[in-house]
Amino acid sequence: MSARTASLVPPAPHLIPRRGFLRIGALGLGGLTLPNLLRAEAAAGVRSPHKSVILIYLVGGPPHQDMFDLKPNAPKEVAGPWKPIPTNVNGIQICEALPHLAKIMDKLVVVRSLVGNQADHDAIQVYNGFDPKKPTPAGGWPQFGSAVAKLQGPADPAVPPFVSLCYTCTHGPYNEPGPGFLGPALTPFRAMGPTRDDMILRGVTVNQLADRKSLLKKFDDMRRDRDSSGDLKAMDSFTEQAFGLLTSSRMAEALDLSKEPLRVVERYGTGDPKVFMDANGAPRVPQSLLMARRLIEAGARVVTLNYSKWDWHGGMNAEGRANNSIFLREQEDFPPFDKCVSALVEDLHDRGLDKDCTVIVMGEFGRTPKISAQVGRDHWPAVNCALMAGGGMKTGQVIGSTDRIAGEAASRPVTFGELFATLYHNLGIDADKATLADLTGRPQYLVEGSAQPIKELV
Repeated sequence: MSARTASLVPPAPHLIPRRGFLRIGALGLGGLTLPNLLRAEAAAGVRSPHKSVILIYLVGGPPHQDMFDLKPNAPKEVAGPWKPIPTNVNGIQICEALPHLAKIMDKLVVVRSLVGNQADHDAIQVYNGFDPKKPTPAGGWPQFGSAVAKLQGPADPAVPPFVSLCYTCTHGPYNEPGPGFLGPALTPFRAMGPTRDDMILRGVTVNQLADRKSLLKKFDDMRRDRDSSGDLKAMDSFTEQAFGLLTSSRMAEALDLSKEPLRVVERYGTGDPKVFMDANGAPRVPQSLLMARRLIEAGARVVTLNYSKWDWHGGMNAEGRANNSIFLREQEDFPPFDKCVSALVEDLHDRGLDKDCTVIVMGEFGRTPKISAQVGRDHWPAVNCALMAGGGMKTGQVIGSTDRIAGEAASRPVTFGELFATLYHNLGIDADKATLADLTGRPQYLVEGSAQPIKELV
């Protein structure tokens, strides 16, 4: 049996919780701020060559036929109220509520024929490209960022290779699946919440920190031979990463949006982290996209984030009238989405990062062609849509098409395996050759079904 067809066993996910980084107090290291450091590097002709990916998960499944695949000639119960508008690429149209994206379509790729979507509210396929209903190696498939961190390691010792800006959702399957069989050492650095407070020093000098690191190593050496769980190995990774963070201002600066000019922050827009959190999704926080760009610029290879809540089934009030119309929600969500995603793409181009950083935006499935009696659209795994940019790809095009009601792929079906093979390719990783050892030591490939990068893009 070839490695490509190695037998699989039912999943047995790791449940080891990620511990916080070293809690040593508030950052007082001084030194160059990140913007000054980057300017100094640019002036000296120094440019970080590392490739990167920003993965934006639209929680709950956005309606493809209301955003990037409108069907104005379909029956009214399918087409909805939105009208298509031309973009700056001849022949490509998108929703009238996305005018900023329409103006930069030459920098974008729309995949209209993404197939093989799972049907439930489960984010795992968005984060690793594998169908959760299919056989899985013991420990589970690692998410994309964990695999990249394992294969490539950090681009900068002071910045974790994989950073998550995802907010924790109360609906468990919306959350990132974790490092799978790679183990807890490949868990993403969670930059939100209390972890940020761990990147601090209070009354401790860098020299004193080095002494503590030496003492900690002596204690660990005494118990190294007794450890059989892998916890110490994971903690070694976390500890090294923590000391790197504490002895450099680079990461802390990247997470500090106050260092950005106000006009840049305003271009992305801002949101409230509490919005939609009581609806078990992610909040609508456009500034997460700006933070992702700063992290990539600082040295991260992969940044993941979740954005807003897109599960729009509709609903009725006591009088039988629609009180949660999908189209009312679209009027609220489309403008800030249009603003922040276009800002990110333009920002990457303005800063010369468009060849090195790939952006991908997607949800877990599409939405039903027919508008429901509750004035909503339900889960539709038959076809989905994805938006891509950067990465040195051939942009300004649409990949694939759907039928007259946006219900099935009519041409050039694209699989999740192809999407992720493209992401790996843009990072310089050959998904057809690279493997990761699972818990049994068997080599596992990075994508499903010997998938190749999307040939139209690379």
